[in-house]
Amino acid sequence: MAMIGSGNDHLPVGAPGASVPRGGFSRRRLLALAAAAAAALGVVLFLCGYARFAAGIEAREPAATPRTDAIVVVTGGSQRVGDAIGLLGAERGARLLISGVNEKTSREELARLNPASRDLLACCVDLDYRARNTIGNAIETRRWALRHGFRSLLVVTSNYHMPRTLAEFGHAMPGVRFVAHPVVTDRLDPSGWWRRWATIKVLMPEYAKYLVARLRSLVESDPENSHLSVIIGGRKPVSPKPAEVLGPEAERRSHLRGGPSRDG
Repeated sequence: MAMIGSGNDHLPVGAPGASVPRGGFSRRRLLALAAAAAAALGVVLFLCGYARFAAGIEAREPAATPRTDAIVVVTGGSQRVGDAIGLLGAERGARLLISGVNEKTSREELARLNPASRDLLACCVDLDYRARNTIGNAIETRRWALRHGFRSLLVVTSNYHMPRTLAEFGHAMPGVRFVAHPVVTDRLDPSGWWRRWATIKVLMPEYAKYLVARLRSLVESDPENSHLSVIIGGRKPVSPKPAEVLGPEAERRSHLRGGPSRDG
């Protein structure tokens, strides 16, 4: 007697020798498609956010600057410090903090670079040697503002760095009013955020860091006790050394006193 039909007609789908119905999708393939769709959506959202971020970068310095209690400048470019000292001389604030100063840079060296502001540097400028990054700038600025009772600060930094700086400062000091004074240089053309590689390679990483700063502020209450800031920066945002032992002046005072004793 002849057999009608194939030998595996009654095998369940998925059993050895069974065939998968045409047009069907395996669970693994569905998960792969979902992951690809999520990744594509993430890329689109990132690029849209980048476009908005880059378009918001100031291309010109403000024509007029309101007066605030004090001024803080985040180091990273010589023009930043020069502009901040100029704003102090224009009485846009009663005192200036230069945050993130290199440990080898002295007040005298700053005076040589800004000879017309020597008196201001002597009387009304504080140097912060402890901050190691933007998070550290925010932490040290908060300590300085609390010590002097400042409630409003004029923030001086590069135009592309301003969004992240304000995000970090706002997170560290929610009760302080900030006024932005972006420093604009010829080295960066914000209008070329989508076509100039020299601009993209600066703004794209900065946007990523800005996103990280905003997301970090959602999950932590105080940057000074943040484990994430250490992971992100690769080290603590503020030097563990006391402020009074940092900088050329402190080192000079230590030598005059004979320096710390050492065994062996």
